[in-house]
Amino acid sequence: MEALLNTGSTIDEGRLAKGGSKYTDDYTKECAVCWMCAEDFTSLGCPEKVAVISRDRKYSVALTTKVTEAMRSGQVFIPRSIWANVVVEPDTFSTGSPRYKGSPVFVEPTDDEILSAEELVTKMYMGGE
Repeated sequence: MEALLNTGSTIDEGRLAKGGSKYTDDYTKECAVCWMCAEDFTSLGCPEKVAVISRDRKYSVALTTKVTEAMRSGQVFIPRSIWANVVVEPDTFSTGSPRYKGSPVFVEPTDDEILSAEELVTKMYMGGE
C-alpha cells in the first residue's frame, strides 16, 4: 500500500524521551508503532506488524500496527523517534529540517522483528546486526 507518512510527538513519547527512557520497553511500545485507519488495516489483511518502507525502497522499519479513527485512508503516523527517522524523507529543501510530514512510503505486512531503539541504531547507523 502506498501512503503518506506523518510524524510527530505524542504525550508519552515526549515524557519517555525527555525523561531519559529511550532504551526502555515502554519507549519501544510507544514509538515503534504505525497508526492507520481501519480500512487500510483491513486491506492489508489485519497484520499485527507492518514494514514501513521509504519511497526509494532503500530503508525499511518493522512496526506494530495501531488502528485508530484519528487516521484517514492513505495516511499513516509514526511517533517522532528513531523508527520514524529510518523512513523519513531526508531532503530539507534548504530548511535544515527533513520532511517529517507527508513523506511518501510503502506499507506492507511483515513478520520481521520489532527492534529496540538501541538495536535499530546499531543496525542502521553502525553497520551491526
